[in-house]
Amino acid sequence: MRAVVQRVIEASVTVAGKVVGRTGPGFLVLLCAMRGDDRVKAEQMAAKIVKLRIFEDDAGKMNLSLRDTGGSVLLVSQFTLGADTRGNRPGFTPSAPPQEAEPLYLHVADRIRAEGIPVETGVFGAEMRVALVNEGPVTIWLDL
Repeated sequence: MRAVVQRVIEASVTVAGKVVGRTGPGFLVLLCAMRGDDRVKAEQMAAKIVKLRIFEDDAGKMNLSLRDTGGSVLLVSQFTLGADTRGNRPGFTPSAPPQEAEPLYLHVADRIRAEGIPVETGVFGAEMRVALVNEGPVTIWLDL
């Protein structure tokens, strides 16, 4: 499972001209389920996202998590994170097929919510427009 986690002041996702998900201070997470991923990997990813300490404490050190700051998450499916880029035209066979990826994506969202973190999502498989104000900027790549 792969994710790009961006610390944001705000982020939103729009489908067909309608905002379907948004977050205030917290994370925009672009998530890709990879072939062979399962619910255990999804739970590990959710736990990593919740515990990731990339917010600054009073000393200016990245030492605080979503739970510490009261932040929330906008979770967006992003199969292109699994791209095989050895050639000039990316291939996406490393990404899980939609029928496997969608339940894992939704499971990550559910597990983050179960930890008390508010989560909004995009629409799986839809053409989405994502807007964000990155803070820092802080962008972290997670590959589990």
